[in-house]
Amino acid sequence: MAMLEVKIYYEDTDCGGVVYHANYLRYFERARTEYFAEQGISIRDYMKNGILFVVVRAEISYESPAQYGDVLIINSELEKVRRVSIDFKHTIRRKDEDGVLVKAKIRLASLNGDGKLTPLPKVFLEVLGATDVI
Repeated sequence: MAMLEVKIYYEDTDCGGVVYHANYLRYFERARTEYFAEQGISIRDYMKNGILFVVVRAEISYESPAQYGDVLIINSELEKVRRVSIDFKHTIRRKDEDGVLVKAKIRLASLNGDGKLTPLPKVFLEVLGATDVI
Protein backbone atom coordinates (compact mmCIF):
# COMPACT_ATOMS: atom_id res chain seq x y z
CA MET A 1 0.00 0.00 0.00
CA ALA A 2 1.16 3.53 -0.76
CA MET A 3 0.12 6.76 0.89
CA LEU A 4 0.04 10.29 -0.55
CA GLU A 5 -0.72 13.50 1.32
CA VAL A 6 -2.57 16.28 -0.53
CA LYS A 7 -3.43 19.75 0.76
CA ILE A 8 -6.65 21.23 -0.61
CA TYR A 9 -6.29 24.68 -2.10
CA TYR A 10 -8.96 27.11 -3.25
CA GLU A 11 -8.34 26.03 -6.87
CA ASP A 12 -9.44 22.49 -5.93
CA THR A 13 -12.88 23.56 -4.80
CA ASP A 14 -16.19 24.74 -6.16
CA CYS A 15 -17.82 28.03 -5.16
CA GLY A 16 -18.92 26.48 -1.84
CA GLY A 17 -15.41 25.48 -0.79
CA VAL A 18 -16.04 21.77 -1.42
CA VAL A 19 -13.55 19.74 -3.49
CA TYR A 20 -14.83 19.52 -7.07
CA HIS A 21 -15.72 15.87 -7.76
CA ALA A 22 -13.48 15.41 -10.83
CA ASN A 23 -10.38 16.52 -8.89
CA TYR A 24 -10.41 13.24 -7.01
CA LEU A 25 -9.40 11.53 -10.27
CA ARG A 26 -6.27 13.72 -10.33
CA TYR A 27 -5.46 12.75 -6.74
CA PHE A 28 -5.86 9.06 -7.57
CA GLU A 29 -3.56 9.47 -10.57
CA ARG A 30 -0.88 11.09 -8.41
CA ALA A 31 -1.23 8.35 -5.81
CA ARG A 32 -0.83 5.59 -8.41
CA THR A 33 2.24 7.32 -9.83
CA GLU A 34 3.76 7.38 -6.34
CA TYR A 35 2.78 3.75 -5.80
CA PHE A 36 4.68 2.72 -8.93
CA ALA A 37 7.67 4.89 -7.99
CA GLU A 38 7.84 3.24 -4.54
CA GLN A 39 7.98 -0.13 -6.33
CA GLY A 40 10.87 1.12 -8.49
CA ILE A 41 8.69 1.35 -11.61
CA SER A 42 9.23 4.36 -13.88
CA ILE A 43 6.09 4.98 -15.93
CA ARG A 44 8.17 7.38 -18.03
CA ASP A 45 10.55 4.54 -19.00
CA TYR A 46 7.61 2.37 -20.07
CA MET A 47 6.22 5.26 -22.12
CA LYS A 48 9.59 5.67 -23.86
CA ASN A 49 9.43 1.96 -24.73
CA GLY A 50 5.94 2.18 -26.20
CA ILE A 51 3.92 0.88 -23.23
CA LEU A 52 1.12 3.15 -22.03
CA PHE A 53 -1.12 2.73 -19.00
CA VAL A 54 -4.60 4.22 -19.39
CA VAL A 55 -7.64 4.34 -17.15
CA VAL A 56 -10.40 2.20 -18.66
CA ARG A 57 -12.74 2.04 -15.67
CA ALA A 58 -13.39 4.20 -12.62
CA GLU A 59 -15.90 3.53 -9.85
CA ILE A 60 -16.05 6.31 -7.28
CA SER A 61 -18.13 6.60 -4.11
CA TYR A 62 -18.32 10.03 -2.53
CA GLU A 63 -19.07 9.41 1.13
CA SER A 64 -18.41 12.87 2.59
CA PRO A 65 -17.02 16.12 1.13
CA ALA A 66 -13.47 17.33 1.51
CA GLN A 67 -13.13 21.09 1.84
CA TYR A 68 -10.79 23.99 1.33
CA GLY A 69 -7.88 23.77 3.79
CA ASP A 70 -8.20 20.04 4.44
CA VAL A 71 -5.14 17.83 4.30
CA LEU A 72 -6.07 14.51 2.74
CA ILE A 73 -4.42 11.12 2.84
CA ILE A 74 -4.84 8.99 -0.27
CA ASN A 75 -4.15 5.29 0.23
CA SER A 76 -3.59 3.17 -2.85
CA GLU A 77 -3.26 -0.55 -3.08
CA LEU A 78 -3.03 -3.05 -5.85
CA GLU A 79 -6.16 -5.14 -5.85
CA LYS A 80 -5.83 -7.41 -8.89
CA VAL A 81 -3.40 -7.92 -11.77
CA ARG A 82 -4.51 -9.45 -15.04
CA ARG A 83 -2.65 -10.12 -18.28
CA VAL A 84 -3.39 -6.66 -19.73
CA SER A 85 -4.82 -4.71 -16.79
CA ILE A 86 -4.34 -3.69 -13.18
CA ASP A 87 -7.01 -2.85 -10.60
CA PHE A 88 -6.30 -0.35 -7.84
CA LYS A 89 -8.31 0.37 -4.73
CA HIS A 90 -8.09 3.93 -3.37
CA THR A 91 -9.42 5.54 -0.20
CA ILE A 92 -9.27 9.16 0.85
CA ARG A 93 -9.59 10.45 4.39
CA ARG A 94 -8.69 13.62 6.24
CA LYS A 95 -5.31 13.53 7.90
CA ASP A 96 -5.60 12.43 11.54
CA GLU A 97 -9.20 11.25 11.06
CA ASP A 98 -10.49 7.73 10.49
CA GLY A 99 -13.62 8.20 8.35
CA VAL A 100 -13.39 7.57 4.62
CA LEU A 101 -14.41 10.52 2.44
CA VAL A 102 -14.02 8.93 -0.98
CA LYS A 103 -13.33 5.41 -2.17
CA ALA A 104 -12.61 4.23 -5.67
CA LYS A 105 -11.68 1.28 -7.82
CA ILE A 106 -9.66 2.19 -10.89
CA ARG A 107 -8.66 -0.17 -13.71
CA LEU A 108 -5.63 0.57 -15.87
CA ALA A 109 -5.01 -1.18 -19.16
CA SER A 110 -1.67 -1.68 -20.88
CA LEU A 111 -1.53 -0.38 -24.47
CA ASN A 112 1.16 -0.46 -27.10
CA GLY A 113 2.17 2.55 -29.22
CA ASP A 114 -0.70 1.82 -31.64
CA GLY A 115 -3.27 2.02 -28.86
CA LYS A 116 -3.91 -1.74 -28.83
CA LEU A 117 -4.14 -3.83 -25.68
CA THR A 118 -0.81 -5.46 -24.94
CA PRO A 119 0.27 -7.85 -22.18
CA LEU A 120 1.92 -6.28 -19.17
CA PRO A 121 5.70 -6.70 -19.46
CA LYS A 122 7.12 -9.66 -17.54
CA VAL A 123 9.56 -7.49 -15.57
CA PHE A 124 6.66 -5.20 -14.58
CA LEU A 125 4.72 -8.20 -13.25
CA GLU A 126 7.78 -9.47 -11.39
CA VAL A 127 8.29 -6.15 -9.63
CA LEU A 128 4.64 -6.20 -8.54
CA GLY A 129 5.00 -9.79 -7.36
CA ALA A 130 2.37 -10.95 -9.84
CA THR A 131 4.20 -13.75 -11.59
CA ASP A 132 1.20 -16.13 -11.72
CA VAL A 133 -0.93 -13.90 -13.97
CA ILE A 134 -2.62 -15.67 -16.87
